Amino acid sequence: MSAAIELTGITKRFPGVIANDNVNLTVEKGEIHAICGENGAGKSTLMKILYGLQPPDEGTMKVNGEEVRFSTPNDAIDRGIGMVHQHFMLADQLTVLENIILGAEPAGPGGVIKFKEAEAHLATVAADYGLTIDANDLIETLEVGERQRVEIIKVLYRGADILILDEPTAVLVPQEVEALFENMRDLKAAGATILFIDHKLEEVLEISDSITVLRHGKTVASMPNEGVTAHDLAELMVGSELPTPATEESTVTTEVALAVRGVTVADDDGRPAIEDVNLTIHKGEILGIAGVEGNGQAELVDALIGTASVSAGEISLLGEDITKLSVRRRREGGIGHIPEDRHHEGLLLEAPLWENAALGHQTQAPYGSRWLINRPGARQQTEAIKAEFDVRTPNIDVSAHALSGGNQQKLIVGRELTANPTLLVAAHPTRGVDVGAQAAIWEQIRDARANGLATLLISADLDELIGLSDRIVVMFRGKLVATVDPDTVTPRDLGAYMTGAASQNSDEGAAQNSDEGAAKNSGGPS
Repeated sequence: MSAAIELTGITKRFPGVIANDNVNLTVEKGEIHAICGENGAGKSTLMKILYGLQPPDEGTMKVNGEEVRFSTPNDAIDRGIGMVHQHFMLADQLTVLENIILGAEPAGPGGVIKFKEAEAHLATVAADYGLTIDANDLIETLEVGERQRVEIIKVLYRGADILILDEPTAVLVPQEVEALFENMRDLKAAGATILFIDHKLEEVLEISDSITVLRHGKTVASMPNEGVTAHDLAELMVGSELPTPATEESTVTTEVALAVRGVTVADDDGRPAIEDVNLTIHKGEILGIAGVEGNGQAELVDALIGTASVSAGEISLLGEDITKLSVRRRREGGIGHIPEDRHHEGLLLEAPLWENAALGHQTQAPYGSRWLINRPGARQQTEAIKAEFDVRTPNIDVSAHALSGGNQQKLIVGRELTANPTLLVAAHPTRGVDVGAQAAIWEQIRDARANGLATLLISADLDELIGLSDRIVVMFRGKLVATVDPDTVTPRDLGAYMTGAASQNSDEGAAQNSDEGAAKNSGGPS
């Protein structure tokens, strides 16, 4: 075979960090080549260089044997390279066809778009690669796996035969992962070359022909898949066994920390984003919420922390009705929050760490009072968080922007847990952090649970959800459709509930099972 991609000595520096350090990568034509490594290993930076999003500081690139240097993604596209990003870049209000041709519209006299010509070309591309899609469907009506298929077809439509898939399974349930892998095998059979970026070892071993492992920005190994084990990859990625989120002993008590009864939240159009939701969390319990993103989890979080109004129902914390309380009153009353997006919701990136540690707690000791910030107290508490939660920074006066993603997340987790909350609302608490930070966050959440903390855990990582939770409820289209036992459920079972392929009798039944499950775990009725 001949090489489709040859990267030699690729180096990319950013202020204070070398993202890629003399990286070498060879990908043969017609193969699925996995690039794996923990978060921060340099995988995405390397692919951005290959796709023309960033120039390398050093090194050479060859595509099909010819040396190239890309200034923009258009240069990469002209050489037959297409990239499907982890976060989809689709316009919900447009059709599949309109999204696919956006920016590459075939135009006739007067700039009139030739839609029939585009649709015919799309049908040919889809047939050639064995991908099915309805060109007239609106993107907003498609499931996550179908949207990803649109992204893949979009790069194929533009003539790509080398595809970069960046963390493509991150938002997929197991059944959608299986469908994606089948699509990838069909693409390979049709002659495509695929670079598959992932850190999930089982997936890497299942789909790849060959594997390159990056660690701390360097290439540590390149090898064919045959005979490689998950243990081998773990050793190469992090130098040890990968941590697991498994929780061994139950600490669930009989005391109810949070009770949600019949809660409905309307969206901007007045339609229910979540409808008649019932759930109970006891002290010392982690209740997991499973669901494909966009099925009401974010609205449930907003209702609990007070950033969304409840149109029906009641929320109580330790028996007190907090449905109408402000965000500040809820925070002061004992609700901690790890937000889904740390940059937009959790941090002031240009502010120093000690100010970020005070966010949301500035009206309480030791950070301050109702009217004044206690600067010495805030700084002392931030130093304590830095030490206890291993926030790696030269000092607490640097801006949050200067920290790595994992250290930013540990600062947020430390800020919330050191406030000794009654309830922690944790949305994707380990998303986008490296393995070491992930293990540390799991340990802190488990320790807090053992000390009586009630936690609502939302995560797209089904292994994390199953490993940490005492119970799991599934959200689908704004309702709770199932309650399952983490000791017996599999990721595939969860995926069936999450996509609507399976359900328990009703939302009310799910809620009843939820409370009964808590009573069983705690040894008494709720």
